[in-house]
Amino acid sequence: MPDNFPALEFPASIVDLKHPLDNFRAALAGTGPVRIVAMGSSSTAGLDNVVAYPARLELYLRRHFKDHDQRPNIRIDVFNRGKGGEEANLEVPRFNDDIFADNPSLVLWQVGTNAVFRKEQFNFDEVVGKIAEGLKLLHDHPTIDVVLIDPQYTTAMLFDDNAELAEKMVSAIRTAAQDAKVNLFQRWALMRHWHVSNKASFEQLVAPDDDLQLHQSDWSTMHIARALRSAILKATGATKKCGCLITTADNAPAAPPAPVGQS
Repeated sequence: MPDNFPALEFPASIVDLKHPLDNFRAALAGTGPVRIVAMGSSSTAGLDNVVAYPARLELYLRRHFKDHDQRPNIRIDVFNRGKGGEEANLEVPRFNDDIFADNPSLVLWQVGTNAVFRKEQFNFDEVVGKIAEGLKLLHDHPTIDVVLIDPQYTTAMLFDDNAELAEKMVSAIRTAAQDAKVNLFQRWALMRHWHVSNKASFEQLVAPDDDLQLHQSDWSTMHIARALRSAILKATGATKKCGCLITTADNAPAAPPAPVGQS
């Protein structure tokens, strides 16, 4: 993998969430554990040589509420419920055991990748229908906020006819989020911005030991987790000046890269 990592932009128009996270904010004002459940496939579950985004997010949020917005009475727990190779039609049946049983105040649901990459195994329309069904279940829960996460912009998702199907899936996920009035974290658009505008190569965005060329590298996963933390904090009303809030106006200079080992 090339070592000359570019400085990346985090445009507010891509990263920021549309709706406030009122349930998560209320949980932060209480005491005890504040629970987040991360549901999804291998992007959530993680790879051997990549620290998965849920683990990074837990660390980053805990650090924020320890160092920048001190709340000694709470602890952030991010439960990783990712299972490699799954899609919405296999994940929605897991909601009772893997989401609702833990009583989280925030659910992050990463969907859509396998319906494109493993299109022979999944029916596109069935997956889209299950996304809508799952969003209704989550949205109707009175104490849960929802952030839907769309696919990763990686080499495998652009092979042959995958690119057209991927764009169709990204569009379908956006529509589903709008219809359900839930937040969408636009991973596809953000990574595409990094590749096209910031000149991040696919060798840098994709895990170097992934023969499938599907999964994100540790570097790009770190920056996705940073962007997600920023989006979550802003949607809970955070205004403190710290390095955690990294979104910029679309025409602003690129944010400096995070130092090694830094959030």
